[in-house]
Amino acid sequence: MTSQSEDLRLRIREAIRAQTKTNVNVLSSLLAVLDELGYIPDEAVEEVADSQHVTINEVWGVASFYTNFRFKPPGANSVEICWGPTCHLMGAQQIIRAVLDDLGLEDEGDTEDNRVSIRFNTCLGACSQAPVIMVNHRLVGRASVESSRSQISELPLGGH
Repeated sequence: MTSQSEDLRLRIREAIRAQTKTNVNVLSSLLAVLDELGYIPDEAVEEVADSQHVTINEVWGVASFYTNFRFKPPGANSVEICWGPTCHLMGAQQIIRAVLDDLGLEDEGDTEDNRVSIRFNTCLGACSQAPVIMVNHRLVGRASVESSRSQISELPLGGH
């Protein structure tokens, strides 16, 4: 029987190995792990360093530079709120404030119970439907404070 740590390392190695691009590097390997796990655990930094023949510090240098990398598991549900120019003009700030208040958060992040991870996004690519939120990778356009609160309150504890 394998341990959880060994299973995690196997998933990480497979994600790194499965890259099909001709230019596999530290960044592409970290992105592959992020796609597989939803975050970058310490084990991934070690495995990427090993696979790319670089130091752990070099991998951390890349990983810590990009704000989209997270280093702990995400919440069971993901919510992104667009605050780009069009969404901002159409009321995104009120949606952000209401959702954060409902979740007991001051800023983007994870709820204490790890039920929801919330992030702000500069563009979700649906300006014509502004304001826009994305709930568990499903786009919700023409969002309002009320509809956003409803979407969040209906999220299951276990995720998608």
